[in-house]
Amino acid sequence: MPNQNLRRDEAATRSALITTHSYDVSLDVRQAADPEVAGYPSRSVINFSAGEPGSSTFLDFIGSEVHSVILNGKELAVEDVVEGSRIRLDKLQAENQVTVTGTALYSTSGEGMHRFFDPADGQCYLYTQYEPADARRVFANFEQPDLKAEFTFHVTAPSAWQVSSNGIEARRTLLTGNPDTSRWDFAPTKAISTYITTVLAGPYFRAEDSWSGTFDDGTRLEVPLALYCRASMAASFDPEALFTLTKNGLDFFNELFDFPYPWGKYEQAFVPEYNLGAMENPGLVTFTESYVFTSRAADSQYQARANTLLHEMAHMWFGDLVTMQWWDDLWLKESFADYMGTLGVDRTTDWPTAWVNFANNRKAWAYVQDQLPTTHPIVADIPDLEAAKQNFDGITYAKGASVLKQLVAYVGFEAFVAGSRQYFKDHAYGNTTLADLLAALSAASGRDLADWARQWLQTSGISTLTSEIEEHNGVLGTVAIIQDAEDPTTGRQEPRPHRLRIGLYEQDNDGALVRTDSVETDISGARTVVAGLAGKARPALMLVNDDDLSYAKVRLDPRSEATARASLSALRDPMARALCWTALWDSARDAVTPSNLYVEAVQRFGPAETGIGVLLNVLGNASTAIERYVPEAGRAAVRQGFLSVAADELQRAARGSDQQLAWARTVAAGSRFDGSRLDLLRGILDGSTVIAGLSVDAELRWNLWHALAANGKATAAELDGELARDNTAAGKSGHATALAARPDTAVKEAAWQEAVHGTSLSNQLLSATIGGFNTGPAPLLRGFIDRYFEFLEEVWAGRSIEIAGRIVRGLYPAGQDLDGGSPETHPVIVRTDDWLAGHPEAPRALRRIVIEQRSHLLRALKAQALTANPPSAAP
Repeated sequence: MPNQNLRRDEAATRSALITTHSYDVSLDVRQAADPEVAGYPSRSVINFSAGEPGSSTFLDFIGSEVHSVILNGKELAVEDVVEGSRIRLDKLQAENQVTVTGTALYSTSGEGMHRFFDPADGQCYLYTQYEPADARRVFANFEQPDLKAEFTFHVTAPSAWQVSSNGIEARRTLLTGNPDTSRWDFAPTKAISTYITTVLAGPYFRAEDSWSGTFDDGTRLEVPLALYCRASMAASFDPEALFTLTKNGLDFFNELFDFPYPWGKYEQAFVPEYNLGAMENPGLVTFTESYVFTSRAADSQYQARANTLLHEMAHMWFGDLVTMQWWDDLWLKESFADYMGTLGVDRTTDWPTAWVNFANNRKAWAYVQDQLPTTHPIVADIPDLEAAKQNFDGITYAKGASVLKQLVAYVGFEAFVAGSRQYFKDHAYGNTTLADLLAALSAASGRDLADWARQWLQTSGISTLTSEIEEHNGVLGTVAIIQDAEDPTTGRQEPRPHRLRIGLYEQDNDGALVRTDSVETDISGARTVVAGLAGKARPALMLVNDDDLSYAKVRLDPRSEATARASLSALRDPMARALCWTALWDSARDAVTPSNLYVEAVQRFGPAETGIGVLLNVLGNASTAIERYVPEAGRAAVRQGFLSVAADELQRAARGSDQQLAWARTVAAGSRFDGSRLDLLRGILDGSTVIAGLSVDAELRWNLWHALAANGKATAAELDGELARDNTAAGKSGHATALAARPDTAVKEAAWQEAVHGTSLSNQLLSATIGGFNTGPAPLLRGFIDRYFEFLEEVWAGRSIEIAGRIVRGLYPAGQDLDGGSPETHPVIVRTDDWLAGHPEAPRALRRIVIEQRSHLLRALKAQALTANPPSAAP
């Protein structure tokens, strides 16, 4: 519908006119388990005031039908007031009550009320997901973050189900004459935004516990805890570990923020086909059920889960208690939660590598996003909801968190905490902008943060730091840091201030590379001379941004790069090693050094990498380098060498270790494009080849089947047989991917038709099908290039933004190799440019996805060109 995309100016006009007080929402999902029933009754009773009596405003509702609208006791003609997804309200009084009844629709896209049928037992599960604006798919409301209100939910559902919402359950009543159906009534919430309300319903497994804490003033807080997952996954659930993380987190954040947890209960649900990692609904946080590990998981996956859990817990204060006024300031919650999640893991768990993984994973995500032509300031310009949907990206999360880490160093941790505490006290249950936070932090630290905010929060792009070294007979002379800080959106240089540590590393008597000295320095502008280095011995490795204090890419100087490529595993410090890995990867991605050199580094030093999170990351990078950045002419040879090392390490790794699992996944993934080890894969599957200690569970089995199918060595009957063995949600996804991966024209055509024109695939199965479709061979996919550009506007107009985004992003013809000419004249680049030039009025969010996919392809083509014709001075 054309009016679903709420504009910022419309939201501002509405919030200037009205103040919302309370919602009373009733939902009836008793028939949800019948797949023939598409929707459910929804009723909203909203109390609000209007600053201008006699004025007009509108409600938001996206459903199949509005049955009635009653405003201040008068029933309005539905056909007169319902306009697409909006319900017009005229002749407002000073105080108003509106009641809207309608039929809302169950979703398979993860937007609104998502309905899922468990293939393992046929049970029906419901949960809601709203951010940024999908509560209107479930009940009529004023859908914008600054119109907060108290919410009371009532849910009618099968009596045998678990039902939960934001508020504490107040009572549960069997319906008269129908003991199989009950009504759950939940206590009113405190004031919250529509997008963080939630409902959960279904035969979920539930575990219970509680947390209590005592504050300095003697106040004692008791918080009921609960965990949910699907019944068929209960055997793999680990509530004790999750409750321990939860209690430690509540201890930490209640003390840190000095504001008692405000939402009464703290429940966490792990739900199927979730579009996000998690969502911070107060009182009932929802997570992707991929965090319920039904197959063998590496330690880094458990750490990542802990990070997400603590990220969402931080949102109870940053985001829920105090909420951004509009989506421009999305970073006010997401950047803080991303920083706090890592801080929480570092402070409350036994994992010593929280900040190493942050540097290696989260910041790497930000670095990629910040080099796209669509990058944006951390404080972004968000004119409408479609733009808001696209802004849940590496800038808002990881770059923002990186910059906050720098801010903490700049103002001091104690001042940062003091400012945060005052911020909560001043704005509890309200909405804020950047100015409100800066005022609190400036007052606490005594520093004027306006210039810092301008340089770091209101500019785009990433600085690249290079050391300029003078050396005389092995002794350092002048050392300067050169800062290249071009903003990709403007082309202007935006040099920023950085606080850096420069580490000097030499080999000790045992051959280990150890830090022998370091200096801390502030840099600004295009060139900064570093004091304190002149006269020191020239080190084997000079690491700019040692300890990862700042947000910047680093180019190793020639001698340091040679040391890293010769002796990376000799670096004993895991952070220093991770930073060197990142520098080598950035150099390959940026077409500064040939991409095959990165693969060689992974082959040489990957087997010695002890950090499983880093190892999984560099193995994934190596696979990307091979399939995207190495030119086609040399790809098979590079892939063969890499897979030979991976296969050897699979046999050599310690039995049952995370490293063994990492190498097994790498062999399976690489074999999708290489048929030389299919007998090994088949042997692992049928048990004729046993690798001691390797857990050949469902996830690994589907990875192996994917590789076999991509090589034409798995039949549909075999894949159906594996699905019968693993008839789970994950199994259905693995099956869909493997089926679509088969190298057959008819198979690719069927997958295309189902993804683009079909409507039966859920969000998860759509992504699985697209993933299989994109598993080559390239000649089979070339015929779809023109068809991709022909369907774009039709798909965007006809599908929800979540589903349309998956299709547009996933089916972009990015796997096309450089075949003569230059990257800029590549046929897909030219075709993309023609479409963009010919569709200037296409929706901004659609254009953004296409522009970003073009940028990723162009980067790959440039890396291929550099690798095919490397500079003579390459290490």
